[in-house]
Amino acid sequence: MEPRAAAIYARISSDVEGSGLGVGRQLADCRALAKSLRWTVAQEYVDNDLSAYTGKERPAFLQMLADLQEGTCDAVLVYHLDRLTRRPIDLEHFLAVIAAARVSHVRFVASGMDLATGDGYLMARMLAAFAAEESTAKSRRVRRKLDDVAAAGRPHGGHQRPFGYESDKITVRESEAAVVCQIVARFIAGESLRSLCQWLDEQEVRTVSGNRWRSTTLRAILSSGRIAGLRDHRGQVVAPAVWDGLITLEDRDRVLVRFAEMKRSKRRAPQRYLLSGMLRCGRCSGTLFASPRTRTRRYVCMAGPDHGGCGRITVTAGPIEQLIADAVLYRLDTPELADALAGRAAADERAALVADLLAADRAQLEELTDLYASKQISATEWLRARRGIDDRIHAGESQLSRATHTEALIGLDRGDALRAQWLELPLSRKVAIVRALVDHATVGPGTRGAQRLDPNRVEAVWRL
Repeated sequence: MEPRAAAIYARISSDVEGSGLGVGRQLADCRALAKSLRWTVAQEYVDNDLSAYTGKERPAFLQMLADLQEGTCDAVLVYHLDRLTRRPIDLEHFLAVIAAARVSHVRFVASGMDLATGDGYLMARMLAAFAAEESTAKSRRVRRKLDDVAAAGRPHGGHQRPFGYESDKITVRESEAAVVCQIVARFIAGESLRSLCQWLDEQEVRTVSGNRWRSTTLRAILSSGRIAGLRDHRGQVVAPAVWDGLITLEDRDRVLVRFAEMKRSKRRAPQRYLLSGMLRCGRCSGTLFASPRTRTRRYVCMAGPDHGGCGRITVTAGPIEQLIADAVLYRLDTPELADALAGRAAADERAALVADLLAADRAQLEELTDLYASKQISATEWLRARRGIDDRIHAGESQLSRATHTEALIGLDRGDALRAQWLELPLSRKVAIVRALVDHATVGPGTRGAQRLDPNRVEAVWRL
């Protein structure tokens, strides 16, 4: 019995230009075959720019199978079997569907194979196996080529340029490079990714695709080795890059340490309190915790097994935050702080030394992993050697973290200029500045019923 409603399926793995010419030619040839067979085409199913080898879902292919099962179509036209599938498991699925639906008419433009016969089934299975092997071999060749390109420090292909670089992915785009340097400095200083995205949008700086910034996009840029002149490949730095970095290797280490701190702290909700974790109870020395009421933000010494405080000190957040902020702004203009900051060069030299040692330890860890991968050492030897290196890396990251707290003060204005900016600064930036100067503040008992905060209740302990 002749089919009443034929389905045409077309697919191409890669459509770089997005023009659909590849599938267009397949459709034209299938229509011509349908006309010669005097079949009526009921539906055309197209998966453009989708591989039939990776196992990713092909919406049009799945819809065609569903329509065949429901009887909407009772014949199939495809240019070649490898357009239909490159995986034996998908071929078996297709064969099972047409067998259950009693579809006996399946024709191919590029071959006279007939799936209505046993020989046709055998030939289809053999061709599917060959197509799968061809795809596997191609995948191996592409993978090896990508490995070689990465090892040479050359950029990866793709149509989209990286932020900070021109379309050749090597030449620095100075306007965006300046933005990256500023973002890195502010991130190291303690500003949040969300706040930086807001700032970029306010400055009308867009991503390379012209979109507004998202935290995930900014995180990917900051955590990549590319902006430090390093070649990333499969999640690891594999070689120095042929392009110039936008930031120093030391700043890259500081960025990675900041990300590690964020991961350890597991903070998800945006911070709402300037002095979270920085206030101590004047009675029991316990930490004051943020404890909002319906209309009032407060810091409270909490009693109980989870907090261990005395429960006898409470202070309204707004006034004490203003008091500490005023003290910080005043201290930024004092000669004592200027003297302390004059010694920052020595601290930076220590930070640079720690960063160098940290880089050497990471390189040694990669070398150790390569020795294990090449079976030059056993798993026991690898674990034993790794412990010491891991300990040094953890210690180095901790030292570098402590050394970078004062980065929040880089580039700050002084006096009235900073006071005018203060209200406009993001909370994360304010927190970083306060933490750079204040270790903690102790809050003493207050007078019951007092309407204002007595400044004598608060004693700040300064870092600088």
